[in-house]
Amino acid sequence: MDFQQLQNEIGVKFTNEKLLRQAFTHSSYVNEHRGRPFQDNERLEFLGDAVLELTVSQFLFTHFPRMSEGEMTKLRAAVVCEPSLVRFAESLKFGKMVLLGKGEELTGGRQRPALLADVFEAFIGALYLDKGLPTVLEFMEKFVFPYINNGEYTRLTDYKSQLQEHVQHDNLGEIIYRVIEEKGPAHNREFVSEVLLGGKPMGTGRGRSKKEAEQLAAAVALQQLGPKRG
Repeated sequence: MDFQQLQNEIGVKFTNEKLLRQAFTHSSYVNEHRGRPFQDNERLEFLGDAVLELTVSQFLFTHFPRMSEGEMTKLRAAVVCEPSLVRFAESLKFGKMVLLGKGEELTGGRQRPALLADVFEAFIGALYLDKGLPTVLEFMEKFVFPYINNGEYTRLTDYKSQLQEHVQHDNLGEIIYRVIEEKGPAHNREFVSEVLLGGKPMGTGRGRSKKEAEQLAAAVALQQLGPKRG
């Protein structure tokens, strides 16, 4: 993949492609090309880190109105930690595009987690400088936020307990969970659960276990209900 292909893939055309190239330029590459007008991605990485924290914070604040400050802090930390950033970078094949010095290349730098995480942050920084926050949010909606919506980080939050508390507070009726679909082989089973409140369907969730599917269904129900009354 080249830079043109990447822009086609993400649906964004950079005005200043030098910024995009800089986001993928490792310091080892600059060191081997002294005297040429290359800049490494370390300053962009610094900026991208802040932009990621802001956009993830805004998403959690908006989409999870019942989540406490402490829970949002834990969830944000999980989304912007190195393993997550590496996963995002790998999903977009960023490793193939990094400009590395020969020594870094020979020692496997292209697959090094810290390097991939840094490149993802630098890319976000470049995108922010070139297109502004709305475009960054559009990118995140496509390539990052689905991981949150799909329950990748639900182990950090007990949505079922939150829903129970909410329902009891507002006297909303009885909560019932039921499995509405099971599919896949035994070693790779997938469950779809539905949560009903007073007999009315309020949300569905999909997971590798009944428990995970129920947690996701409860998360959807919480979003439907909004803040507690009074």
